[in-house]
Amino acid sequence: MNSEELFTRSEKIIPGGVHSPVRAFKSVGGTPVFFKEAKGPYLYSVENVEYTDFCQSFGPLILGHRDPDVVKAVSGIMNKAWTFGACEPYSLELAEWIIDSVPHVDKVRFVNSGTEAVMSALRVARAATGRNKIIKFDGCYHGHVDSLLVKAGSGLAGLAASDSAGVSDSVAADTIVLSLGDKKGVEEAFNQFGNDIAGIIVEPLPANFGLLEPDVEFLKFLREITKQNDSVLIFDEVISGFRVALGGMAELTEIDPDLVTYGKIMGGGFPVGCYAGKNKYMDMVAPSGPVYQAGTLSGNPVGMVAGLATLVKVQKDQIIKRLNERTANFAEGLNGHLRSFEIPMKVAQYSSLFWFHSCDNDKPKNIKEIPKDHGEKYKKFYALCLEEQLYFAPSGYEVGFMSWAHDEKIMVDSMIKFKRVCERYKGLDL
Repeated sequence: MNSEELFTRSEKIIPGGVHSPVRAFKSVGGTPVFFKEAKGPYLYSVENVEYTDFCQSFGPLILGHRDPDVVKAVSGIMNKAWTFGACEPYSLELAEWIIDSVPHVDKVRFVNSGTEAVMSALRVARAATGRNKIIKFDGCYHGHVDSLLVKAGSGLAGLAASDSAGVSDSVAADTIVLSLGDKKGVEEAFNQFGNDIAGIIVEPLPANFGLLEPDVEFLKFLREITKQNDSVLIFDEVISGFRVALGGMAELTEIDPDLVTYGKIMGGGFPVGCYAGKNKYMDMVAPSGPVYQAGTLSGNPVGMVAGLATLVKVQKDQIIKRLNERTANFAEGLNGHLRSFEIPMKVAQYSSLFWFHSCDNDKPKNIKEIPKDHGEKYKKFYALCLEEQLYFAPSGYEVGFMSWAHDEKIMVDSMIKFKRVCERYKGLDL
């Protein structure tokens, strides 16, 4: 069966035909591609078409699909156990590696997704402070936690509604939504609700509603004001953790958050998340303390060994620095073609992430800078990329990810294809 036939089948029994909204291609049009296999930088469709994958499952695969060293680790554990529901050494080994490598983390608790990690971190923050309200920022996405699905970005970006049906007014009322960089708004929120603000959660590298340039001074301001008000600062590093640096944005900015959430790379391609932080907060989690959180598959051995194999290789081969340089060169090449053909788009890049955008500013800092017609521009551009077998995220608001498997040959081949995309886009009657 081809992708169109499979999608027709899927729509009959799965909401929208997909298990995560962005996969439905609603933002870019057409039928989503169904893939049957992946290796290194490539995806293989059910039609046996090879695509160069610059989505990489939205970030977990920093080494590429089925990296040989990770395959070896996973094969080893698959022949021993799949899940225990009991104590095992594999999660301990990964936890020890994280604590040894990330100075601002004293303890970790593994869960099964970034959403779970955020949900648990919020619960800890509320328990530690005895307060209810959380400050978040417009466009930052923290998973599908009810209280944070308010102007959340990611799969909701570009839709008519900026929040989700099914979230009660009482739950939403505990969330204060402000603009990124709005120091005055944060100060006013603390003046008005200071006695009930449990904490602030922020993506220190906003990468779920486009790729926004980090505002380090603003992040430092958040650290200071939370200290002054005895509130908890939570860094959501599900995307940036172990990608921009082993210690994530906290390491690069030299800011010490109280709690941090991780996912994606930490699982080596398997469903894993964790929340981590200072003893003061983590010791509140059951069975040590009164904050209940549990999970049947938490600390799943397959994800634990895949994550550790990934992180060990990233550290040993100094991949982050080299991959950042490779991504910067790639983005520069893309921008060169866009300028040459006078395409009304640019590529923003940070670390090994990049984003096609149509903002006036080369490095936008706020979602207010994104033109309202950006999604439509990207839609036409995306279709041409797909025809050239370049697979980018199927939404103009999602970012692209480079992996270590994207070697020099892949870069050269992709740049040739991208030039053809620009030539064809230039010829369109827009």
